[in-house]
Amino acid sequence: MDARKNIRLKQYDYKSDGYYFVTAVSKLRADLFLGKEAQLEKELRDLQAKTPGIELDYFVTMPNHVHIIFILHNCKLHLGEVVRRFKAKVSHTFGQNIWQANYYEHVIRNETALTKIREYISNNPQELLLKFDQFYK
Repeated sequence: MDARKNIRLKQYDYKSDGYYFVTAVSKLRADLFLGKEAQLEKELRDLQAKTPGIELDYFVTMPNHVHIIFILHNCKLHLGEVVRRFKAKVSHTFGQNIWQANYYEHVIRNETALTKIREYISNNPQELLLKFDQFYK
């Protein structure tokens, strides 16, 4: 039995219009994405093109994880399904499941936080622990 901790907001509708910061990590944090950044970008852009209601705001591929800011606008899918489809597309490209079972997400609540998260993604993507409370000060 796989007992995973549910880290999602309990009463939040993840189909709601807005900005979502997502981090997806490779299995065992293996450096699978070195030199494969273009493949991951292609799959993200393809997902955006084929899925009405999602846009890519910003993303960065690191050796063992990817940071993405998705924008949902009148999307029929909830965020979890968007991430699932992205991870499935990349796994198909790699010929195997390459992802940890879950993903990290954060609902971006205002413009200041959005700017700071973009800066975090750009300037410090290796930091292990995010202090999201600092984005809202």
